[in-house]
Amino acid sequence: MSGTLATAAAPEAAAGREHTAPAPVWPAAVLSLVLTALAAVAGLAALASLHGLIGHTGAVAGTLLVLLGAVMLLPVLFPLNALRSGRRRGALLATGDLTGARAAASVGREQAHTGLGYALAVIIAAMLLAFATTNDGAISKTFLRGKFIEEAWRNVTKAFLVNVEVAVGAQVCVLVVGLLIAVMRLLPGPAGRPLRLIAILYVDVFRAIPSIIVLYLVGFGLSLAQVPVVKDLSPMWLAIMALTLTYSGYVAEVYRAGIESIHPSQWSAARSLGLSYGMTLRTVIIPQAVRRIVPPLLNDFVGLQKDTALIGVMGVTDAFTQARLTASNVFNLSPVIVVAALFVVITIPQARFVDRLLAREQNRTGRSA
Repeated sequence: MSGTLATAAAPEAAAGREHTAPAPVWPAAVLSLVLTALAAVAGLAALASLHGLIGHTGAVAGTLLVLLGAVMLLPVLFPLNALRSGRRRGALLATGDLTGARAAASVGREQAHTGLGYALAVIIAAMLLAFATTNDGAISKTFLRGKFIEEAWRNVTKAFLVNVEVAVGAQVCVLVVGLLIAVMRLLPGPAGRPLRLIAILYVDVFRAIPSIIVLYLVGFGLSLAQVPVVKDLSPMWLAIMALTLTYSGYVAEVYRAGIESIHPSQWSAARSLGLSYGMTLRTVIIPQAVRRIVPPLLNDFVGLQKDTALIGVMGVTDAFTQARLTASNVFNLSPVIVVAALFVVITIPQARFVDRLLAREQNRTGRSA
C-alpha cells in the first residue's frame, strides 16, 4: 500500500517541480558585479604602480599597459550579462514560459559564476604585480635585471648541459637498478627472504636520506676512502652514481606497485602454461606493469632532474653553480633566475606529457578524465 502511494506521489512531485519558477539570478549577479569591480580597481592600481616604476614609457610599453588595463576590466561584462539574463527570466515568467525562464536563469548564473572566477584571477594577478613593484621595484631589480640576465645566459645555458647529462645518465641507471630492487623485494618463498630483506633495507635507507647528503658522501667520501675504480671516476659520474642510489629506492617502489597491480590470474595463467617464475615476470607481468607505471615514473624523473641542481656540492660546475658565481660577481640574483627558467622550460613539457598519458590511460580503462 505504501509502495502504491509513493508511486502515485512521484508524478505529482515531478509535476510540481515542473511548475516551480527558477531561482532569481540577481543575488549571484550583484555579488559577481561587486567582486569584478573590486578586481578591476585592484588591477588598475597595480598597473598604475607599474607605470610609476617604469616612468616614461614608449609607444609599445604604453600600448601594452592599455591592453592590460582592458583585460582587467573585461570580467565586469560577465555580471552585466547575468543581470540581463535575470531581466529576461522575469519577462519570460511574466508570459508563463517556464522553460525559457529556466534556460535564461541558468545562463545568468553561469555568467555570474564565470565573472567570479575571472575576478579572482585578476585579483591574484594584481597582487603578484603589486608584490613585484613594491618598495620601488626592489623585487624586480633583485631578480629580473635584464642586463645581468643577458650577461649570464650563455654561460649558464652551457653549464646546464651538465645537468641534462647527469639527469639522463642517472635516469637510465635508475630504470635498471630500480627494477632489480623491485624484483628482489618480490621474490617468493624462504629462499628469497634474505634478498627481500636487503631490498627493503635499501629502499628504507635511501628514501630516508636527503639527496644532498648522499651526493656529499659519495662525492667526497669515496674519493677519500680511495675505493678502487670509483676513486678514478669524474665528479659527474659520481653525481650519476649518487642520484642513482637515491632514486632507485623511489623507482623500485613504483615498479613494485605496478607489478602488484597485475591481477593474480595473469600469474596463474602464465604458470599453468609452464612458464617459470622468471619467464612469467619477464614476458607477462613486467610488460603490463611498465605500461601502468609510466606516469608516476616520469614524475620521479622530474624530481631527479631538479635534484641535479644539488650536484654543485660535489665540485661539479653545473648551471646553478655557474649562476651563483655570476651572481656573486654582480651582487644580484638575476642570473639564478636563468637557471629557474631553464628548469621550467624542460620540466613543463614533461608534466603535460604525464597528464596526457594519465588521460589516455583513464580513457582506455573507461573512466572519465
